[in-house]
Amino acid sequence: MNLFYVPDISGDFVELPVEEARHVVQVMRKRVGDEIMLVDGKGFWYRLEILEISKKKCLGKVLEKLNAEHPKSFHLHIAIAPTKNINRFEWFLEKATEFGIHEITPVLCQRSERKNLRTDRLNKVLVSAMKQSLKAFLPQLNELTPLREVIEKNYENTAKFIAYLDEDVKGHLKENYHKSQNVLILIGPEGDFNPEEVTLAKENGFSGVSLGSSRLRTETAGIAACHIVNLVNE
Repeated sequence: MNLFYVPDISGDFVELPVEEARHVVQVMRKRVGDEIMLVDGKGFWYRLEILEISKKKCLGKVLEKLNAEHPKSFHLHIAIAPTKNINRFEWFLEKATEFGIHEITPVLCQRSERKNLRTDRLNKVLVSAMKQSLKAFLPQLNELTPLREVIEKNYENTAKFIAYLDEDVKGHLKENYHKSQNVLILIGPEGDFNPEEVTLAKENGFSGVSLGSSRLRTETAGIAACHIVNLVNE
C-alpha cells in the first residue's frame, strides 16, 4: 500500500501538495475515479477518491477517515548530536521513525563534528520513513539547538537521561527507565560529551546511563535507546 502525506486535512475535499500529486500522476499513473490513501502525520489515514487530476494537481473526496495508529502512553524524545556524515544521521532519523519516536532534537555539543543542518531535507526523510513503514504519526524534528539550552529547559513529568561512556556509569537505561514514562535521552557526538557537559546535565536532573558494554557510534546509540524504551513499553 502507498501512502501520500497531506499534513492539514479538514472537510470532505483534499488537494494534495504538488510533490505528492506528481507521484500520484507520474509514478502511480492514477486516474479520476481511482482511490488512494492519505496520511496526516497525526494518527489518521484517509481513503480518497480522485475527482480531478493533472500533471501537478490531484483533488479528491474523502470517503473514509481511519484511526490508523493509537497514541502511545509515553513520549520518546531523543536529543542527539548530528554525525559528520549526514547519511548516517538520516539513517538514524529513518529507523527512529520506524520505531515510533515522537520528538528529535539535534544538539550542538562542544565536540560536535557537524554544526549546521538542513531541516527541510531531514523532514523529507521523516515523511518518507513514515510512509514507507506505514506509520500514522510524523515525529517532531526541532532545529539544531545548543546542548545547554536542551539541558536547562524545563521538561515536566519527564525522566531525563544522558548516555555516555565512563567508569562512573553503572546503570543500564533499561534498568532506570520505567514503563509509560515520558523520557528525554541525550546522545553525544563521536567523541562523546565532555566532562563539563555531563556535570551540567547531572546538575539539571539528568541521570547517567549506559546502553551496554559495546562502544556504539552516535546513530547506533540513538537507535539502541529507541529500541530499549519501546521494549520496556511492550
